[in-house]
Amino acid sequence: MALISLSRIVAHWTAVQPARTALVHEGASLTWGELEARTNRLARAYQALGVKKDDFVTIALPNGIEFFEACLATWKAGATPQPVSSRLPKFERDQIVEVGAPSLVVGVDPGEYAPIPCLSAGYKPDGALPDTPLPEVTSVSYKAMTSGGSTGRPKLIVSKSPAASDPDVPLLEIPQQGCMLIPGPLYHNGPFLWAMTALFKGCTVVVTTRFDAEETLRLIEAYKVDVVYMVPTMMRRIWALPEEVRTRYDLSGLKALWHLAAPCPPWLKECFIEWLGPEVIWELYGGTEGQGSTTIQGTQWLKHKGSVGKPVETCEMKVVGEEGEILPPGTVGEVFIRPLAGAGTTYHYIGAEAKSIEGGWESLGDMGWMDAEGYLYLTDRLSDMILVGGANIYPAEVEAALDAFPGVRSSAVIGLPDDDMGARLHAVIDRPEGPADPKAMEAHLAERLVRYKVPKSFEYVDEPVRDDAGKVRRKALRQARLAPQAN
Repeated sequence: MALISLSRIVAHWTAVQPARTALVHEGASLTWGELEARTNRLARAYQALGVKKDDFVTIALPNGIEFFEACLATWKAGATPQPVSSRLPKFERDQIVEVGAPSLVVGVDPGEYAPIPCLSAGYKPDGALPDTPLPEVTSVSYKAMTSGGSTGRPKLIVSKSPAASDPDVPLLEIPQQGCMLIPGPLYHNGPFLWAMTALFKGCTVVVTTRFDAEETLRLIEAYKVDVVYMVPTMMRRIWALPEEVRTRYDLSGLKALWHLAAPCPPWLKECFIEWLGPEVIWELYGGTEGQGSTTIQGTQWLKHKGSVGKPVETCEMKVVGEEGEILPPGTVGEVFIRPLAGAGTTYHYIGAEAKSIEGGWESLGDMGWMDAEGYLYLTDRLSDMILVGGANIYPAEVEAALDAFPGVRSSAVIGLPDDDMGARLHAVIDRPEGPADPKAMEAHLAERLVRYKVPKSFEYVDEPVRDDAGKVRRKALRQARLAPQAN
């Protein structure tokens, strides 16, 4: 089968399976035929509001059928979905809208970004609009995801893949006309990519508002799910269920459980391999930018324990020393990636500049080593980015919010170990007059940061946490707070 424009992908599957369920969310569902008609009408409403080919449409909707409808209507209008968290504080969303300059914002109060048109959650297009197919139109980019960025200012990562898909091309172990479960937030790149790939392949996509360990197992059984997307935090919570609860559900139809977005402890991975079988467990390492990735199945992992896999066929990787030299197998260095199609072929930034070394090699900020067979093993993060439950958090962004509180001279945010989330945010705050009122600080941060970026613990000091050059030694601060725990 050839590439199908995403403006026509629902029409394609509607012709094949009009009465089959396309989307499921908390008891609500839509067939392919219903999805086609509804998104045709919605796309016409978007066009009437001024959405044109290759525009961005910012989508601030929670997980649910409405999120998918907004993305599909955007593609049918020839534009590019630009998802953000529905719980994003206005301060942060304002910056994203400023950077992206969308022609429509969905999921906010009408008039919030005037003169940009805005539609609130729950919007229903005029019933008089036709629900017949629109002319085919394919946006130059199929997604524009958001990243906080190391500077604390948001940037858009705009894919250079056009809004088209070939359902026959094997991808992510997702079968055609199967069933996918997505318990993660759709505004993140991983859940978005897995959910949309499954939809393009004619699958039924089951999505939850938020993750619940036992409900996830129940849905896998109830819908005979083929593929599920997870992060290690979800796996930890499932494993923490009483054994009689965890083994109550029939998961025998599950063909692939993907985990990514954060390191998975080897003990946890081994538990899942023993439980579900090594052929079911899959891991992917890569970035939203899409320069390249590694994948590994549980069967391979048992022979290369701790590895995140070998580079996929579309990219190459190398491990580099401090002088830029390629390091031999077994030696730790910085991991660099390059797409075989060439540097800059997979994405471009809006709001930032790509950082690369000679030859178009780029780093995701990870340290690691390769074995003699080319399997990659990650050891640490070179950058200051902190992974909390699979979400990327840049300290600079959180510190900027803390520093805006009255009396704060400077601050540093570090990640401390957490059994559930992998890491928890800890704030070290230089405030000579002493600790802030907790409720006042909570209210201050709630205006500036989405909830998962708010530190879980606060420590107040009366000496600067930055040197005269404005640099903060987060690694030293972290080690000093981990040392007492080790004794």
